Amino acid sequence: MITGSAVYHVVEAMAPLYTAAALGFASVRWLRAFSAEQCAGINHFVAIYAVPVLIFQMVSTNNPYAMNGRLVAADTLQKAVMLLGLMAWAAWESRPSRRRGPKASAGASPLQWVVTAFSVAALPNTIIMGVPLLGGMYGPVSKELMKQIVVMQFCVWYNVVIFIYEYMAARRAATEVMDGGSAKISPASPGAATPPEKIAPSANDSAAERAHEVTVNIEITEVVAASTAQKGVTDNTTTALAEEVSTGEDAKAAAAKEEASLPAPKSTAPSVGHIALKAGKKVLKIPNTYASFLGLIWSLIAFKCGIKMPKIIDDSLFTIQTTAVGLSMFASGTFIARQSRFVPCGYPIASMSMVLKFLIGPVVMLLASLAIGMHGTLLHIAVVQAALPLAVTSFVYAEEYKVHADIMSTGVILGIFISLPVTIVYYILLGL
Repeated sequence: MITGSAVYHVVEAMAPLYTAAALGFASVRWLRAFSAEQCAGINHFVAIYAVPVLIFQMVSTNNPYAMNGRLVAADTLQKAVMLLGLMAWAAWESRPSRRRGPKASAGASPLQWVVTAFSVAALPNTIIMGVPLLGGMYGPVSKELMKQIVVMQFCVWYNVVIFIYEYMAARRAATEVMDGGSAKISPASPGAATPPEKIAPSANDSAAERAHEVTVNIEITEVVAASTAQKGVTDNTTTALAEEVSTGEDAKAAAAKEEASLPAPKSTAPSVGHIALKAGKKVLKIPNTYASFLGLIWSLIAFKCGIKMPKIIDDSLFTIQTTAVGLSMFASGTFIARQSRFVPCGYPIASMSMVLKFLIGPVVMLLASLAIGMHGTLLHIAVVQAALPLAVTSFVYAEEYKVHADIMSTGVILGIFISLPVTIVYYILLGL
């Protein structure tokens, strides 16, 4: 049975988060202490430095040889089922017959909703909220189980989310390049002929300059004759130029007619495999990937050989990792302050995200856990942790890639408020 002291410990964990978010909100909305570019810089620091260091610390201190296989299998099954289901829906919505009309191009792509819905429903805040809350419900054993789940999120699922973000960015860049390339093909390109009205004055000027040179070098008695000769040359030049311009215009008209009769060139979009390969290469270069796999390699060696991280390195990493959660909440507050309303995504979408977070996610986890064969306290822990609020890291990535950051910020702020009564309800229902 959860006690009053356990609830107080949860409130203790929640208060610093809201303090950082409130400070970020006040700094932008009322104090005007940060510009939009500075707020983006704060979020970029969290995404590039603070979160990767936090990932490395969490993964490197987890014992991979003592992980609970059933919990990891149930967690993996839940997330895989939800992601595959959302991808199937996106494939259905992306059919040509479903994407016609003006509304199809105006709204967000189905893939954006896939990554948003998956992050909201399947990536909970297991460390900040899960450890104190589930510790009060099920005892100290829940702490290590929460850590195992967050390690799987960092090593696998956040990399999957980032891959989807990078895939969308690569596809968008390829589309822009393709459209830009076709737009540059025009008669006014650098290889086009110079307009005739710009040719004639320059030719007349050259003739005048030549006549002037002749006039300077002859005697006064021959000025009249030279002028007569110059007039004849000029008339001949003008006639020749007129014929040349007429011939050029005829050739240009013929070329235009021939070009119009030819079929328009078809622009070929890059294949899905090419875009996916480009996105995969980009994922391999970002700090999160290095942090997760380096942490995993270190944990495999450290727990096998019984060695520890040198204190100078451990303290250096600790200094940076402690900024991750606080600055993430601060960035969330600054984002909300820059919006026109407190719930940026609107109440209907916010309500749907809460349904995804606190109903669909836990129900899918319950079914996945039962399919794996879990029961008792382990089953209860798996379901209750699925009802924890949205992880702050999801907002950081959404803001970094500019994909539904309004939904993520709303999910983080409102989710922390709603999670406490919802998890207590699940705790009571599972204990019946």
